Amino acid sequence: MFQKFWKDKTVLVTGHTGFKGSWLTLILSMMGAKVYGYALAPNTLEGIYNAARIDEIVQRSCIADIRNFDELSSFIIDLEPDFVFHLAAQPLVREAYEAPIPTFAINTMGTVNVLESIRRINKPTCIINVTTDKCYDNKEWVWPYRENDRLGGRDPYSASKACSEFVTEAYKQSFFRQENKYVATARAGNVIGGGDFSVDRLLPDIVKAYRQGNTIKIRNPNATRPWQHVFEPLVGYLVLAEKLSKHGSKYAEAWNFGPFEDGNKPVKWILDRITERYLDFHWDKEKNAQVHESQSLHLDSGKAKSELSWRPRWDLLESLDKTLLWYEAQGRGDDMQIFSKNQIAAYLGAMEQ
Repeated sequence: MFQKFWKDKTVLVTGHTGFKGSWLTLILSMMGAKVYGYALAPNTLEGIYNAARIDEIVQRSCIADIRNFDELSSFIIDLEPDFVFHLAAQPLVREAYEAPIPTFAINTMGTVNVLESIRRINKPTCIINVTTDKCYDNKEWVWPYRENDRLGGRDPYSASKACSEFVTEAYKQSFFRQENKYVATARAGNVIGGGDFSVDRLLPDIVKAYRQGNTIKIRNPNATRPWQHVFEPLVGYLVLAEKLSKHGSKYAEAWNFGPFEDGNKPVKWILDRITERYLDFHWDKEKNAQVHESQSLHLDSGKAKSELSWRPRWDLLESLDKTLLWYEAQGRGDDMQIFSKNQIAAYLGAMEQ
C-alpha cells in the first residue's frame, strides 16, 4: 500500500486546524509522516481538531495567519518540507459575500505567500494546492466539469479560488520548472464527514439544530451537489503527491476528485435520509431572499481514475452513515481520536478490497 511511502516524510499542512486539514493530518500521521501545521486557531471547540486531539499528533503547530508573509516564509524556510498541502482558506460562499476583501486576501494572496515561500527553500518540494469544484465558470448545465473547462466565478468565493488556480499556474510556468519543485491543484466536491462544525454547511447545521431540538431552515433544498466523504479526496491528494514526487511535471496539473455518479444529489435527498434515521428531526425552507449560489454542479473525475488509479470507495449512503456515526459517537462521549483512527483504518481497508 502507498502508506509506506509517507514514513518519515516531512509534510506541511496549511489549514491543519480546519475540517479537511485535521483529517489529512491524522491520516498522514497514521502513515508515519512527520506532520507540521500552519493555520489560525480552530474556530470551534467541538470540531475534529479538538475532538481528536490533533495537537497531540503534529510535530509542531504554528498558529498564525497565512496572510503574514514574513512569518509564513520563516516557518517554511526553517522547516524545508518534502511536501506541502495548502488547505488554508476562507471556505464559505456566503461569508465571502459579507467579507470579500479578506476572502480574496486569504484565498488568492495566501496562495502567493505559500508558493513564494517555497521558492526560497533549496530542495525539491511537491505542493498540492487544494482549491474547489466551484472554481469553474459554472453554466448550470447537466454535464460534469473536466479539468480543461474554463475557470471563473460569479461570487467572491468562487472567483478567489479561480484566482488561486491562476496563481498556481503562473508560479509553475514562471519559476518552478527551473527549480525542481512540482505543484498541482486539486478540486473536490462537497465533502461530508465527522467533526465538521463550520457555520453555513449542511451537515454541521443539521447536527447543531438536531442536538438543540431546533427546526433547521434550508436555503436551497433542490440544489444539487457532488457529495462525497472527506476521506475520498484526501486520499486522492496523497496519491497525487506521491506521483508528483516520483514523476514530477507529468502530474503537475489540475485534478478533479469527485464522487460516484450517484453522489450527485439534491440537498433534499440528504434531508430525507436524515429524517428516516431521526424521526424527531425537522426542517423547513428558508423564506428570506438568498445570495446567489450554484444550483447544479458536477465533476468529471475520469482523469484521476485513469492516470492516478484513484476512485471513490464509499457511495453516498455509506458516506452519510459514517458521518452520522461519528457525531453519534461524539454525543456518547467516546474517545474521538480512537474512533477517528478506526474510521480511517476502515476506509484504508476498503481500498485493499
